This record gives sequence, structure tokens and C-alpha cells, in this order.
Amino acid sequence: MNFELSEEHQAFADSVARFARDKLAAGALERAHSPHFPWETAQLLAEQGLLGIAFPEKDGGQGGTLMHAVLAIQEVALVCPKSADIVQAGNFGPIRTFVEYASAEQKDRFLPDLLAGKKLIALGMSEPEAGSAVTELRTTARIEGDEVVIDGSKVFSTHSPEADLFLIYVRFGPGVGGIGSVLVERGTPGFQVGTPSAFMSGETWSQLYFENCRIPKKNILLGEGGFKKQISGFNVERLGNSSRSLALGRHCFNLAREHAMTRKQFGRELCEFQGIQWKFAEMKLKLEAAQLMLYKAALEGEHGLPSAQSTALAKLACNQAGWDVANEALQVMGGTGYSQESIVEYCVRRIRGWMIAGGSIEMLKNRIAEGVFERTFSQRPPKAQ
Repeated sequence: MNFELSEEHQAFADSVARFARDKLAAGALERAHSPHFPWETAQLLAEQGLLGIAFPEKDGGQGGTLMHAVLAIQEVALVCPKSADIVQAGNFGPIRTFVEYASAEQKDRFLPDLLAGKKLIALGMSEPEAGSAVTELRTTARIEGDEVVIDGSKVFSTHSPEADLFLIYVRFGPGVGGIGSVLVERGTPGFQVGTPSAFMSGETWSQLYFENCRIPKKNILLGEGGFKKQISGFNVERLGNSSRSLALGRHCFNLAREHAMTRKQFGRELCEFQGIQWKFAEMKLKLEAAQLMLYKAALEGEHGLPSAQSTALAKLACNQAGWDVANEALQVMGGTGYSQESIVEYCVRRIRGWMIAGGSIEMLKNRIAEGVFERTFSQRPPKAQ
């Protein structure tokens, strides 16, 4: 059992780190505070081969592995947290589900621009009445001849204000078996992208409205019975979430460590106080433990998709470690960390959102418990007798 990166993985991580320092370090704070998607940076990352890292070469990807994608997102986040969102959008989330299940025709239409950093794909999953209970979604899709007619709405869709393509979870019929997904392009009649709203992190989202929205049948990604496949693809999104949570926590740790070694109070460097030393010891423990959970899940998905159990464990560990470490790093840095002159306060706000997005930590605990006891625990109230 080897707990070190392979020589090839380490060389790849080092090359991404050099690129990030050379091309992304300048302007990192400005990017973090901008509500807009950094298109120029996206195209720069695409030129470097950091979009579609684990996608097959025949699809325009790099032919790498999930571990390569995790390493890339971490190394970028350690230099420019906002740029790591671009790596996420080009490797995890809806684009990964799309690549996994799209037809050759769908890939030919949409993938080139997505992998070139020229367009974005957004996910429409959550609804006003269906968040964690995603199987209770009400957005419907009915087939009429050669068209699919969509009615309903979606909320909290990442990148929705600027996305060009939307992967929408819909209900073709009753029950879980009736759930599938469709591809809807911006500008389609009957589809409206609402006024942008902002999260605490500064990231924006728009409500999506569908009213007698008609798309061609060829835009069906997964029809009835596709829900389980969609969720298996969504598990990979959780590793992108996990990678960024942990990497931003480590980024804050590095900044706080430097601060503690140079900042003086009462005539002594902060790192000389035992209370500060213990903080860093605890932060280091959390980071290293969560890192192992993340790598385990990534390696499990080297030749397919990682299990729901492994991704749930990794996301819970990385969300919690990233949040604890970033929050503690801010405390160590005091007013400097709390100020928007430092990127630490941004990282704290950003990580907090990932404890909700992609499966809340409470839902992850439920999923992990099901694995422990090898049974399903319904969250719904018992039916009346």
C-alpha cells in the first residue's frame, strides 16, 4: 500500500502547479470578487488541456483519469480559487453526465465549444419544492410527435446566468422510473432565464422557467428510467465539490501559516504561542485525513464511476475539513483574514456553500448510514393505515 502519488501523477500535478503560478496567480483576488464567469481564463485553461481531462480523446478530451482531474482542480485552487470553478465546470458536474450518456450527434453539436472554454453547461435539478428530495421534482416533459414539451421551473442552478446549454431533470412519467433528462439551449421559445440572484459567496444563479417549451426529441439525454444513471454521473460532481472544498481549505492554511510566521504580537511571532500551534496541528490532521478519503474515491473511479458510498464519504470529509480549516485560518489572521483584501474570507464563504450544494452534509450522512447498515432508510413519513 503506497500513500504517495505515483511518479506520473506527481509530474502532472507539478506541471499544473507551475502553469497556475505563472498564468493564474496575478488577478486571483479580482477574479474571486467578480460575479462574472472569467471567459478569457476558461479559454486559457482549455488551451492548457485542463478541460475534459478525464474524457475520451475521441470526444475531444485528454484521455486522462479522474485522479488527474482531481489533481488539476486542487493545484489550480491553491493559486486561484475562482479558476478552479472553471476546471470544475469543464470536468465534473453536468458536463461529466453529458459525456457519459450523450449520443454521438449530441456530442458533435455541443462538446467542442464546451471543451474550448467558449460555452457553459448548467444543471437544472433543484426546484422550489424539490431540493434534497430531488425525486419529487414537478417539471414535466411530454412527447408530442418529434418534440418534447417541458413545463416547470428550476432554482439554484450554478452558472445559469451565463450558460448556453442546460441539462434539465424532468418527469416523463410517475415515480422514480419516470424521471429522465433533456438538453435545452438558451433562447429556446418557452424557456426563460430569470433575473440573477446572488449567494453569500457572490456567485450568481437564475431561476429557470419552462412554459410550453418545445425541444426536438433528439435533445433527450436520458429518457424514462434514466434517473439512476444521472445520479451515478452526479456522484462525480461531488468529487469536484470535494476537491475544491479541500483545496480552498489548504489555500487558507498556507496563507495563515505564512501570517503566523511573520506577524508579531507581544514581541513574539504568532507561531510561538502554543494555542496557535495547536490550531495548526488540528488543521493539518483534518486536511491530511480528508485528502486520503478524496484520493480513495478518485482512484476507485479510475476505470468507471466511483461508488455513491465513496463519494459521500469523501465529500463529507472534505466539506467539513475545508470549512473547519478555512474558518480557523481566518481566526488566526484576525482582521487581515476577515478583510476582503485577503482571499481567505472569500474561501470561507465559498466553502460554506459546498456544504449545501451537491448533496448537503446531512443527506450525505444518511447515505453513509445506509451503507453501514446495508439498507435504505426512507425519509418520508409512514403511510397512514
